[in-house]
Amino acid sequence: MYFRIFKTEHNNLIFKIEEYYPKVGVYLHVYENGSYIKDFLQSGVNRCKEMAYEEYLVPLNEWVEGEDKEAPQ
Repeated sequence: MYFRIFKTEHNNLIFKIEEYYPKVGVYLHVYENGSYIKDFLQSGVNRCKEMAYEEYLVPLNEWVEGEDKEAPQ
């Protein structure tokens, strides 16, 4: 099983959305100057995008789907 990853940059911050289904959910990770600063656990990718918009004004159309990652066994 593979999970999707989405990335974008906005206002000198890097945002990354990673799926961790079915046990956990989806994380929105926030990085500044290469260092992790915050994360948000949400129910889905769209909710993570909405959270990034609500908290950091990241436009919903700026997300790019990156490489999939294999789910842990």
